[in-house]
Amino acid sequence: MGSLLMAVKSKMYIFTHRRARGMLDGEYASVFRGRSLDFDDLRNYVPGDEVRDIDWKATARTGTPLIKRYVATRRQQLLIVADTGRNLAATARGGELKKDIAVMAVGVLGSLTIRHGDSVALVHGAGESTVALPAKGTETHLESILRCLDAASLASGPSRLIDRLEYVAAHYRQRMLLVVIADELVADEPLAKVMRRLSAQHEILWVQIADAILAGPEAVAGNGLDVAGLEPLLLLLDSETELARGYAEAEADRARGVENLLKNCGIATTSIGATGEVMTQIFALLERHRRAH
Repeated sequence: MGSLLMAVKSKMYIFTHRRARGMLDGEYASVFRGRSLDFDDLRNYVPGDEVRDIDWKATARTGTPLIKRYVATRRQQLLIVADTGRNLAATARGGELKKDIAVMAVGVLGSLTIRHGDSVALVHGAGESTVALPAKGTETHLESILRCLDAASLASGPSRLIDRLEYVAAHYRQRMLLVVIADELVADEPLAKVMRRLSAQHEILWVQIADAILAGPEAVAGNGLDVAGLEPLLLLLDSETELARGYAEAEADRARGVENLLKNCGIATTSIGATGEVMTQIFALLERHRRAH
């Protein structure tokens, strides 16, 4: 059995060599607003640095803009929250399985976490069963996390992300960075309640794995099942124009509801439909979070 983490790291290597060195790491390092830092030294200002980090006295003395550089005095924790129910075995927008995209996204973020000396944990499960893996800062542990995501199948229990989120709200009090790996879901009151509670206590990034398009020229051929209930899909969407239009409008309303809920909670989000989009979307997600805070 090949290493899932090695496959992720090989794709990261290609991406990072197409961009300025350190940009992705820099975006990760900027996520923690509450990071405990000690002053280290000064370096020359480069475009993109935070103006608030300029040492104005040193700049006046030298005539050259200088940035204060800090080092972390304590480790941070990244907590991945994912529902590994049967929805993760469904087909995503780009035609791949959703779990493959989840493995890539978590692998990228987990690799950045470990590279910065931080630790990563996982809360996952299906149906009413929630499993928590403790925070560790090793690649062996990250590989175990990726294996948990990759194990999702149509034989898994039903997906209930709300149960995973409520578990985190009840059991994790220390401030940390939460990355939620989400299927497309409805912004109902239970979700709004738990997200308001979590966003008041933690930094949160929301990674949505986009559903396959079921009708129209961009429709993706899937496994023929609605994995939520293991029932045949509504194949009439391809032949009934009005039905397809109503379905599209309902999906757009649902998506807007989730988007507005997360925006009101101050949570940066991204939607990913293929593994080839992961690196670009994760980079953009970290950048949006930094600019928002």
